Amino acid sequence: MSRWPRTVRMALAVLGLIALATLIGPWFSPHAVDAIDFSGAWSAPPRLAAAHWFGTDSLGRDVFVRTLAGGRVSLLVGLSATLVSVLVGVAWGAVAGYFGGRVDAWMMRAVDVLYALPFMFIVILLMVAFGRHIVLVFVAIGLVNWLDMARIVRGQTLALRTRSFVLAAQLCGAPHRAVILRHIVPNLLPTVIACAALTVPQVILIESFLSFLGLGVQEPMTSWGALINDGARDMEQTPWALAFPAGFLAVTLLCLHLLGDGLRARGAVP
Repeated sequence: MSRWPRTVRMALAVLGLIALATLIGPWFSPHAVDAIDFSGAWSAPPRLAAAHWFGTDSLGRDVFVRTLAGGRVSLLVGLSATLVSVLVGVAWGAVAGYFGGRVDAWMMRAVDVLYALPFMFIVILLMVAFGRHIVLVFVAIGLVNWLDMARIVRGQTLALRTRSFVLAAQLCGAPHRAVILRHIVPNLLPTVIACAALTVPQVILIESFLSFLGLGVQEPMTSWGALINDGARDMEQTPWALAFPAGFLAVTLLCLHLLGDGLRARGAVP
């Protein structure tokens, strides 16, 4: 770990603190995420009184709890959708690169066609057609965000399939599925991990944009994107309701990008 650049170590430390805060932070507040303070503390600035450390929004809800609870959803969407993207992208790219020939040509032409379609438009159509459940947010973003992963994995698999250990397994009569799972995929893990680190901030940003448009998570759940949308609407009245979730989102994205760039600099990503 000492050989990692200082920026990467700092990014990991900040990400750990943010993740810990989103997990246990709301427990230290007496307010619930959807509770309205009817004591008259509507649009109140940050203060220690009544435990409104980040203030309240225009509806009297505590911004501190909502920011950390929204962080849970945003991080969960980022990790879950990235997992879906990794599973689909690795499977598609490994199969295409391993078999090559017509199989590779047809599979990658399908990827090219999907690249030509408007990415965000597809996600919005899926959300409108099948509803806005939180699970669908995971699946919808992940299923249309695997194309970069598939291309990178396919390129790495083309190089691995000519290696001696793969050829030896084929000569021993190992089935194609066993060769892919036991010899190809394990050697792809460094590349996949680095790509996943770069995919998580992209997914979080997409979810935030969807929530900003009103197509993401729905009340009583919230996310950083939804909070930014609410804060932007009441920015003149309650600027702190915009500043805190936007600040958490910006710092998280910055740290994830620094982490991904650090992994890429170590040669994990071509």
